[in-house]
Amino acid sequence: MEGNCTMAEIIENPETPETPGGEPSAEQPAGTTPPTGAEQPVSSEPAASTQQPVNAQPAETSEKVNKDARMWAMFCHLGGLAGLVLPVVGCIVGPLIIWQIKKNDFPFVDEQGKEAVNFQISMLIYGIVAGLLCFACIGFILAPAVAIFDIVFLLIATVKANNGFHYRYPLCIRFIK
Repeated sequence: MEGNCTMAEIIENPETPETPGGEPSAEQPAGTTPPTGAEQPVSSEPAASTQQPVNAQPAETSEKVNKDARMWAMFCHLGGLAGLVLPVVGCIVGPLIIWQIKKNDFPFVDEQGKEAVNFQISMLIYGIVAGLLCFACIGFILAPAVAIFDIVFLLIATVKANNGFHYRYPLCIRFIK
């Protein structure tokens, strides 16, 4: 584009946005035109080129998982935060109670409840090992790392379950199958 163009010429002949030196800008690939507001996609689905993480597989469709099932699965994962109120056993008892109450009503809750309980048992074991390693001075680094790992992945699983995804925790020993 030349420096002295009218707005009508720009609309009629859209070109690649350029930097003052005349090269295409880094924001827009060369040879493409930026979409205007009316041309932008309005689809709520992500682009086909985006990839799902390995440990989060979508349900057949998120809409096919009942809203109540998604809510109770989310509560199963959030039940792990009960360990903040009742240390050591609360993190296991919270998801276990919700899972046992709702597992027969919703298959999605059954699957996610098992996953939440397994993860909390695994985190309890990792926390005990980190606590024992405090005698070797390694545990002072590992114990906070385990706690942060637990909370971060618990929150990720909560969001994924609420969106209808079948989430699998990393580094989880699957005691309940």
